[in-house]
Amino acid sequence: MARPGCPDPLGSTWLDDLGGQPKPSTISDPRSSGAPPMAVKVYVVYYSMYGHVAKLADEIKKGASSVEGVEVKVWQVPEILSEEVLGKMGAPPKTDVPTITPQELAEADGVLFGFPTRFGMMASQMKAFFDATGGLWREQSLAGKPAGVFYSTGTQGGGQETTPLTAVTQLTHHGMVFVPVGYTFGAKLFDMDKVQGGSPYGAGTFAGDGSRWPTEMELEHAFHQGKYFAGITKKLKGSSA
Repeated sequence: MARPGCPDPLGSTWLDDLGGQPKPSTISDPRSSGAPPMAVKVYVVYYSMYGHVAKLADEIKKGASSVEGVEVKVWQVPEILSEEVLGKMGAPPKTDVPTITPQELAEADGVLFGFPTRFGMMASQMKAFFDATGGLWREQSLAGKPAGVFYSTGTQGGGQETTPLTAVTQLTHHGMVFVPVGYTFGAKLFDMDKVQGGSPYGAGTFAGDGSRWPTEMELEHAFHQGKYFAGITKKLKGSSA
């Protein structure tokens, strides 16, 4: 908002539409209520045009589900391209994975976001979803919640690091706690004998011309990230489930 006596360069636009400035965050500690521990909710939210990111999401779900007391739900974000355009791009039909709304995102204790890259950044479908979370930002509904990312690129120089790195800005403005996988996956990240996706930011894969699918190692990395992230989310929630 503009200072008193100074014009607002944005006019009475987005902040007014959201109802004003963001509210102070009120993060409660579930351990202080005396109530029995609730299941930790981890959401895997992704966009996948050709199925590569969806494949990683499946493994991430398996990994997160392997942690006791963690409930995992997989979602896809809304498509913004028409069926005609998708058909011309050779995209297969969408799966029956439910489509998430911004309001449903607030129900999670932790979120792993997955997306393909477009020119070194997340695909516009995922960005459009983040753009629709202004109401959550105003209410600080996501503040303090852990978040991670996973991704797919076409080539080795196509954004294996820039894509997750630039995605962190979305999480930061919501006050979310970025949880990178680091090198907890172990020595396999140092294997130079094979082309492999992924980085300390999160699990990843190379799609190439679209015919390359996630390798066994890349799927193992995704499983590990899901398990690791679920464990961190459980600790942050303070659940003993």
